[in-house]
Amino acid sequence: MRSNILKISVYILLTISVFIIAMPVITAFIFSTQTPAEIFSYPPKFTIGKALIENYKTAWNMYHLGRYILNTFFIAVAVTVGKIAISFLAATVLVCFDIPLKRFLFIFILLTLMMPTEIMIVALFDLVTKFGWSNSYFALIVPFLASATGTFLFRQHFLQISPAIVDAAKIEGAGPIQFAMKILFPMSTNVIAALTVIEFVYVWNQYLWPLVIIRENSKQMIQIGLRMMITGQDATNWGIVMAGAVISLLPALAVFLFLQRYLTKGLFLGSEK
Repeated sequence: MRSNILKISVYILLTISVFIIAMPVITAFIFSTQTPAEIFSYPPKFTIGKALIENYKTAWNMYHLGRYILNTFFIAVAVTVGKIAISFLAATVLVCFDIPLKRFLFIFILLTLMMPTEIMIVALFDLVTKFGWSNSYFALIVPFLASATGTFLFRQHFLQISPAIVDAAKIEGAGPIQFAMKILFPMSTNVIAALTVIEFVYVWNQYLWPLVIIRENSKQMIQIGLRMMITGQDATNWGIVMAGAVISLLPALAVFLFLQRYLTKGLFLGSEK
């Protein structure tokens, strides 16, 4: 009896927790269907409004969200692929090659996690400008290709691989490139999927750096597009803004849902088969 009560209590607590976490998204969707009068009515109406189709059509057509989403998707894919490739190669070197000071190098890589882009933004802006990359996709892609998180995850994963596999590869005459591409890479599917979700969502949500470095609206990313929806209205229609926010959420959500079963396995490296 006590066991059943405990299970029910846990389920209720989890349900409440999920509802609290999901409440901002639910609220955004509800407001995205309402007219300004419905949004500012008192008491608030948490029901589907009368402007569902109109708000989404206006957000998509008038504020060019399709262009911003396409830009952001291209940049997110480029950065994600680049980060995974560089992190994979860096971790392979740190684990499989006998190089001097590799422990120091790994510690130095981890220390970069303590230096977010916001701290380096002035120096990064000056460097990118000197390269002539300002107002270009290079400025949004190249500075973010290195990933300490990715290197850490790949390294921890490679350390769990049995030495017998390495010895067998050497006996078969596999070179470093063959070993990395034919053995390590196929065994790292879960880590790659987890990194894909982490890095894609990170790039998708970038705001400050694109705002600073990109001047042309046609090259901007989706988060800046949402900001321009607010500043581009004399009286902000929050229903349209919320519709834009919901639309901008969908690609990142689709990537997460598609790879979610790999995400946990990739983060809990010991569970990978």
